[in-house]
Amino acid sequence: MLNWVLSNWFLSLLIINYIVALSAAFFLIRSNQNPRKTVSSLLFLVALPFLGLGIYYFFGLEYRKSKIFKRKDLNANELIQDWNKRLHVSNDDLDKYEETFLIDRLKMVKLLRHNQAAPLTLRNNLDVLINGRSKFDRVFEDIKNAQNHIHLEYFILSDDHIGTDVIDALIEAAKRGIEVKIIYDSVGSSISRANKSRMNAVGIEYEAFMPVLFSKFTRKANYRDHRKIFIIDGSIGYIGGVNISDDYVNEPVNHNGQFWRDTHLRIEGHAVKSLQAQWLLNWYFVKRQDENYEIPSSYFPEIDFPENKAVQIAASGPDTDWANIMEALFIAINTAEKSIYITTPYFIPNEAILTSLKSAARSGVEIHIMVPKKGDSWAARYASRSYFQDLLESGIYVHWYHRGMLHAKTMVVDDMFCTIGTSNMDYRSFDINFEINALIYDEEISQELNVQFQKDLEYCEEVLLELWIKRDKANKFKESFCRLWAPLL
Repeated sequence: MLNWVLSNWFLSLLIINYIVALSAAFFLIRSNQNPRKTVSSLLFLVALPFLGLGIYYFFGLEYRKSKIFKRKDLNANELIQDWNKRLHVSNDDLDKYEETFLIDRLKMVKLLRHNQAAPLTLRNNLDVLINGRSKFDRVFEDIKNAQNHIHLEYFILSDDHIGTDVIDALIEAAKRGIEVKIIYDSVGSSISRANKSRMNAVGIEYEAFMPVLFSKFTRKANYRDHRKIFIIDGSIGYIGGVNISDDYVNEPVNHNGQFWRDTHLRIEGHAVKSLQAQWLLNWYFVKRQDENYEIPSSYFPEIDFPENKAVQIAASGPDTDWANIMEALFIAINTAEKSIYITTPYFIPNEAILTSLKSAARSGVEIHIMVPKKGDSWAARYASRSYFQDLLESGIYVHWYHRGMLHAKTMVVDDMFCTIGTSNMDYRSFDINFEINALIYDEEISQELNVQFQKDLEYCEEVLLELWIKRDKANKFKESFCRLWAPLL
């Protein structure tokens, strides 16, 4: 027997591969995942020996139901529960607000309150920040004025030019006695030993999110912390698409040499408490804190603001029971009456979002979707294009941004509601990574984003159906091939 195995080693390995593949297929089917994702994974298990197992290992496993991120102890903390109760708006008050600024958005508010106890906050000042430089200018100013603590959570924190400037500013703050704590994603970030030593020397605490030795060869690379959160003193917060990297700053130090179009949001007010709670959940996780972890009261200071802007923070990830951001977008699309403007770097929607968009367009809602013409991912680019014909035939306008990399993640509905955050319009953001969005129920901010959309259109070309259907067969094949991977990208 051993002689046969040795003399037929490739066949033996093939037999072992399919035995393991059959076991994987059994568990995959039993997991009751999205049917398209299941079929895609099964296809690769059968059609690609050895490689198919790797694809399943990296992309096919579902953790939302397995709950490897168990952090209920922190949610039960009295301090978090107390501020949550104080921010709670009764159903009667919500009904009153619906007549003023929650027009047709009450379902969304109640959905998030039910899914993750996300309160609707009413006392906020908001500033929309266009591109990286406008964000960092405000961030540096807020760091200098910090009085108690600074908390960061970033997918990309690179100690290049802008990253080192941020680290320098944080070190100076720490020297003044400001508490500084950083969560950075192990796969997306790159911090040198020298800068880590400098931070250690002044007492800055930093932790890698789900650290891995070989990020390209581990299933954990699939469950990344894609959030971009900056919190100062529990009263000022930043959220959006801009990471800490030279790529996001349109200056000569941008080593990619291309224009980077992004959108970020500065929040001052009660919504920062929700950002702080979400940051604490991941800090609790990366530090492996026990159930007696004590949260300083300074993390949730009293903020006396007049009612100005209504904001709700939606967070999702493998640790949530529901796909909160995707469901919020789904309701927003389905309740639209006039218009929807979407800006996203990756448009690879699941069936629910795709169907809701096409149905809304055919029912008379004017829908515009803006995506980068090139992007930074070959597979995602062609997978995204595979949806264009369906969109165009439904009457949806598709715009190719050609000035550079379009990385903003925004949506405006009926000039009354908008969202700015980290979530792309794709499977990975909806189901796999940790994401966070600000849902804004405000006409002024919504119109500001629409004005920016019109400005961005100056650097776009419209995709026309009559020309699109005539594209060459090679591109059609690339699109069809990449769409097979869509649930895995």
